[in-house]
Amino acid sequence: MVRCLMSCFSKRSSGSSHEEKALADSMAEEHCKAGPVVVELFSSQGCATSSEAELVFSRLGRGDFNVDVPLILLAYHVDYWDYMGWKDPFGSSQWTVRQKAYVEALNLDTMFTPQIVVQGRAQCVANEPEALLSCIASAPRVVAPSFQATFEKPTPDSLQVSLTGALRTKVDHQGANVVVALYECGLVTNCPEGANKDRVLANDYVVRRLEKLCSVKDIPAKKTISGTINFSLWEGFSAAKCGVGVFVESPSHQIFGSQNFQLPDNL
Repeated sequence: MVRCLMSCFSKRSSGSSHEEKALADSMAEEHCKAGPVVVELFSSQGCATSSEAELVFSRLGRGDFNVDVPLILLAYHVDYWDYMGWKDPFGSSQWTVRQKAYVEALNLDTMFTPQIVVQGRAQCVANEPEALLSCIASAPRVVAPSFQATFEKPTPDSLQVSLTGALRTKVDHQGANVVVALYECGLVTNCPEGANKDRVLANDYVVRRLEKLCSVKDIPAKKTISGTINFSLWEGFSAAKCGVGVFVESPSHQIFGSQNFQLPDNL
């Protein structure tokens, strides 16, 4: 973006060079301050083509595609392929409902897997890397919230997440929801039945829990908000494999602010 602006500005008189440089520096600084891009994958172990998309998604998280913006990756395993002979252990009707909301918000004809949704505003087929990278490159970025997070385990099978901070984006009368996702990486499943019969499936950034922290309306960007969520944990939970993504979404499911947190290893 800055290079384009400088190219245009170079056609003007040299007398404005200091102003041009200042503007370019300012825009570069704002670009650096912008928050992560939220990339959501809708997938299923019961879908024959989702395994390829999961590999692309994992590579995206590892940095194999040299994307120059921070990302928050969230993989939702839908449940509508469970009838095909293999019940996805990470599948949930909650994720199917979320995908359906995007189908309506983005005026799509139907749900499908594997699907990518970027910032709640654009979508593409998830096993097409060029389309995925194009969606990310064109995604709008906004400043990240300034939440401070604390994590505790009140009981062996629960995780308490407390957040305090400002959204750093003004919320108008239409309101917004602050949503918290608990995700897990490094999952490996032997799949003896279904569309991926006799394959070993690897999954990263799998959303295990998703809860609303709070709803806000008509608040300034600097207003401090806080809240606490208690997640129930699953057998084999390991903090070292998990992270927490926080995002702010409008009633039409567009995302305009996000943060990512890694859980402390000693939790």
